[in-house]
Order: sequence, then C-alpha cells, then structure tokens
Amino acid sequence: MSDCIISLQGVTKEFGTKGGKVVALRDINLDIERGDSFGIIGLSGAGKSTLVRTINLLEQPTEGKVLFDGNVLTGLRSRDLNLHRRKISMIFQQFNLLMQRDAIGNICFPMEIAGVPKAEARARAEELLKVVDLEDRAHSFPSQLSGGQKQRVAIARALASDPEVILCDEATSALDPKTTRSILKLLRQINEERGITLVVITHEMGVIKQLCNKVAVIENGEIVEQGDVDEVFTKPKTRAARKLFFPDSEDRETAETRTATKNRLRLVFNEKTAYKPIISNMILETGEPVNLLYANLDALLDEQIGQMVICLSDNKEAAERQKAYLIKEGVDFTEIPEDSDYYDYPLHGFGEEVTE
Repeated sequence: MSDCIISLQGVTKEFGTKGGKVVALRDINLDIERGDSFGIIGLSGAGKSTLVRTINLLEQPTEGKVLFDGNVLTGLRSRDLNLHRRKISMIFQQFNLLMQRDAIGNICFPMEIAGVPKAEARARAEELLKVVDLEDRAHSFPSQLSGGQKQRVAIARALASDPEVILCDEATSALDPKTTRSILKLLRQINEERGITLVVITHEMGVIKQLCNKVAVIENGEIVEQGDVDEVFTKPKTRAARKLFFPDSEDRETAETRTATKNRLRLVFNEKTAYKPIISNMILETGEPVNLLYANLDALLDEQIGQMVICLSDNKEAAERQKAYLIKEGVDFTEIPEDSDYYDYPLHGFGEEVTE
C-alpha cells in the first residue's frame, strides 16, 4: 500500500492576461510518496514553477484538488492552511535570505514566526549549522557568504521547522558545477537520513540523475511522462522525455548519418552489463563488425546506466546473429527506423508496446 504524502488531482491553473486566458497547468495528476526524492523536469516555460507553487498553495488552482498527508488543502481558510504549510519548507534558486541577519539569524527566523522560545530556536539553529557544515560561519551575513554557503544556510532554514517535505525550486541553478554536486549530496543525505520527502523542480537532467528516485516530465503545462528515474531513462515513452534525457544526441546523430545508415540499434546497458565488453565480444562471436555512432555512460544515484547507438552489419543474416547475441547477453535494445529522427523513434526494449 502506497504512503502518499502529496497528491494533485486534476489540477488546472489559468491566468488572465490582457491577451486572454493562459493555461499554465492542465489536468495535473501526481502522487508523491513519503520519503521520495521526486524530480519534476521540463524546459523553460513548461510550468514547473507554477506547479511547485501550487503544491503549497502559493498559487490556488483554478480546478482540482491538492492533498497533503491525506488532507485536502484547496479551499481551506488561511489559518488552517498555514498549519499544514509548516510541514512544507521551500528552497529557492536565489536563496531568499534576509540580508540584515547573519546566518544563525536567518535560520532562527521561521522559528521566531512559529513562536519558538528564543533560546530553543538558537540551540536548534546551531545544531542545523553543523548539519550543513557551516558552524564556523554562524555570524556571517549573506554578503559575506559564497553562493554555496548561502544555499546551505537556506537548507538549514528549511529544516528549522522540522518539515516533512522540502520543495526545491531550481535550488542549484545559480551555482557552479562543483558547488552543485556538494549541495545535491547534502540534499540526498537529508532525504536518506531524515526521511524528508524532496520535490525537486529543475530543467537540469544532471540534478535528476544525482538526486532523484522518481521523475515526472512536464511540457506545456502537462505531465507527459512519469515513473522511476531508471525506467524513464532507459525506456522514455515520449519525445519530450527523450530530448531531456539525451540532449546531445541530436548533435551527435547528424542528418547525414541518419540517411546514410541502416540497421541502427539503440542499446541500453544496466548495472550488470555496463562494464562488460559486449560489443567486442559480439564482433568476435559473430565475425561481423559494427559501426559505433553514439555512446555515453551515466550515473543514476549509485547505479551506472549506459546507452549506445550502433549500426549492424549490412548482411541481414549477420545482423540477426548480432541481435541474437545481444538478447542472450541481456542487453535491452531498440531498432531505429531508417531516416527517422533520433527523438521520434520509440526507445523501448524489444517486444514492448509503445505509447506516444
């Protein structure tokens, strides 16, 4: 039985503009289970920020319901809604720290609003500074902190209210790659050790790969695909998901390559097959060469996942032997129709039904 902590049921959000009505979200249905690190990914303008603001009712949906821990939040009075919001914290792209307060003062701020005694709030803030590895910067003001340090203060502030859920709205977009990795490592530690549910809004596939166990792809205000990260990565069903998970593939597979080659396969390697010399052994066993068109290796949390596009032998019988070898070795593959665009063909394992 699932333990759903956040549920969006038929959520639609419309905005009135001078040019007419704009639909930012359309019939969103999403269930996030307790303890998940749930990523919501989409390109700019897809509706990600509106969606995250709808989860904590900073934006009221035009239609549909938002539930938190089984309680319907939509339609609640402000006082009752705020009681539930205390269990939902948020981390922002631009940190949103109070410039006139030092680090420990920023962390104490939400506890002061909640009426926590001053001494208790300060002790809690000191404890949280240790969690984010900033105990030596307790009295530094935001102007004296680096971007990564500011985000660590923001994370400590988010933890101050002892939340069940933390919403991360593009929390690493303003950071350099090295700092991003350290922040994602900290967030993952918080998720695993404290059991806090994370909802991660991002346009960066690397964030999903390093932090999340589940993902939903949003496009034009609609959830077009969702599931476990490894499943969506290895077998994306929609063009939108394929473009997000394999953004450089279109550049690697030029129009000239697509029209000049036949018998193309896309291979997917899991943890068991990623480090095996599959292609070398296939050439040795079948006696036929292959042409390598594209390949890369990714880490999804602690698991290595690889993908490769190859061109099989022009000889039909030899090509069938090559495919038989891949099946024997447990390598998932998909045949790519001749002249097709990289993102248009179904990236499913052999024999599976495709839903576009």
